Amino acid sequence: MAAEGGGKEMNEIKTQFTTREGVYKLLTHSEYSRPNRVPFNSQGSNPVKVSFVNVNDQSGNGDRICFNVGRELYFYIYKGVRKAADLSKPIDKRIYKGTQPTCHDFNHLTATAESVSLLVGFSAGQVQLIDPIKKETSKLFNEERLIDKSRVTCVKWVPGSESLFLVSHASGSMYLYNVEHTCGTTAPHYQLLKQGENYSVHTCKSKSTRNPLLKWTVGEGALNEFAFSPDGKFLACVSQDGFLRVFNFDAVELHGTMKSYFGGLLCVCWSPDGKYIVAGGEDDLVTVWSFLDCRVIARGHGHKSWVSVVAFDHYTTSVEESDPMEFSGSDEDFQDQMIHFGRDRANSTQSRLSKRNSTDSRAVSVTYRFGSVGQDTQLCLWDLTEDILFPHLPLSRTRTHTNVMNATIPPLGSTAVTNTPSNTTNGNNSGASTPGLNSTTLPRSNSLPPPAGGPATTPTPTPTPTTTTTATANSTNKAGTGGLTSGILDSAIATGVSKFATLSLHDRKERPHEKDHKRNHSMGHISSKSSDKLNLLTKSKADPAKTLGTLLCPRMEEVPLLEPLICKKIAHERLTVLIFLEDCLVTACQEGFICTWARPGKVGLLSSQNQASSPSGTVV
Repeated sequence: MAAEGGGKEMNEIKTQFTTREGVYKLLTHSEYSRPNRVPFNSQGSNPVKVSFVNVNDQSGNGDRICFNVGRELYFYIYKGVRKAADLSKPIDKRIYKGTQPTCHDFNHLTATAESVSLLVGFSAGQVQLIDPIKKETSKLFNEERLIDKSRVTCVKWVPGSESLFLVSHASGSMYLYNVEHTCGTTAPHYQLLKQGENYSVHTCKSKSTRNPLLKWTVGEGALNEFAFSPDGKFLACVSQDGFLRVFNFDAVELHGTMKSYFGGLLCVCWSPDGKYIVAGGEDDLVTVWSFLDCRVIARGHGHKSWVSVVAFDHYTTSVEESDPMEFSGSDEDFQDQMIHFGRDRANSTQSRLSKRNSTDSRAVSVTYRFGSVGQDTQLCLWDLTEDILFPHLPLSRTRTHTNVMNATIPPLGSTAVTNTPSNTTNGNNSGASTPGLNSTTLPRSNSLPPPAGGPATTPTPTPTPTTTTTATANSTNKAGTGGLTSGILDSAIATGVSKFATLSLHDRKERPHEKDHKRNHSMGHISSKSSDKLNLLTKSKADPAKTLGTLLCPRMEEVPLLEPLICKKIAHERLTVLIFLEDCLVTACQEGFICTWARPGKVGLLSSQNQASSPSGTVV
């Protein structure tokens, strides 16, 4: 369950947790940190970040890990679930003066056992290109800080490129660099290339080609993180102004936007097939946004403080074949997307997802798994299921409850599960027509226990007959637009039928939430009369009171509210890293401890000798 008992139990740090797949266990001997294993005093320092690369060496242990702690940067062989970490032998270690590393990224295309290209961003604005295997520092970009003086917030290689990389700064600007070019000895002069709503893109005006190639100015305040889509064609950016903005990267065009419930957005990630984006931030929520429909389709509430990282688990995405579906976009587009997706690691999920485009036209229904970590020191895991993904089902929330409930409301249920490929509202079809769901085998998107006698695994959605009448299809569409009134009706029935239905709990939670939110907005109106320039500036750009209740930022009751599958306190300090690997998941906290959690059934890969001889470490 998401909620733990009170008092002492709440503060207890978990070393294992159970999901429907089995038990995830913390491997204390696989903990990476500074060699002395002393907790780092994190006050005033930049977040600990972790990067992985596989160098495909002959030994079969090609994984390498890089992490920053304070002014230090470490590069180790990562042994994961196989062997205990040997912290006495870093391949490379660097200590910086006057500036701290803030983020880093490996080029997976060029990595070999003899050489890797690692980009490191710094708090003073510089970006360094280093090779930790050859122990070389090949180049320093923005060395004189003529391009940007603010902290580097995110750095990433452009997918598919050996030389292009993108850097975002706390100034709200992003710059495209080429490692082959110099930065010049004078401040760059820019020429406007493209301008749109709250963003502009400039090219660098000079006689010879120099860095930066492009300058993006996005939103208000810091640009906190960006992420490329799996096919490398789109770029999702989250900013301190609370906006997610998704761009077509090559065309330099805005594809869509979303606004947080309140506060800045801090993190962003893409689903493996590029259809959904999850963002987290200062509203303590995770927000799921549909790339095809350009709208919020769900929110998740489990964290008690800011959400610092969101990530999809490519390895636990469950895929089941079902009846044929239609997908928007051409077959070539989707094939292309699948070719690019998961370049770094081939996995079974990729091959199963690619069945969506197979010649026998049999479609695939997917349950997406993603995770989040926050400043509340908690790890949350979430499932995004069929009932949430298809917005024209008016029972999207009640469908995540018990089989008893759905059996009690057959008329509503039968309307909800119609298959209407040709008749959608505003084109909002999530790229697919919906396979009907049999009420006795519903995927579960919350942490309720399974019905008595029922297994805890996610059942396979079963298709309904496709003989739907126009009248039923139309009623489904009306529910898509006027979902609020039908949602109230549904919730009334749901509450009466099941005492532990999560919807009734949500409604109780939402009411004070909503009052509080309105009160905050009225305060905002009063304060904006003052001469506070910042208030006036942000108000003129996007008044939160005006965005709330629109497609940019639906009200809490207008979209399904997910509950976490698990929500566990796993550290003493705020969490800053969550990475899903094949055998394990990796978390890190601000004290500088990088923890490996073995996936179910993977812990046995360690031999008993390794466990016995492993150094004793701090369990976080």
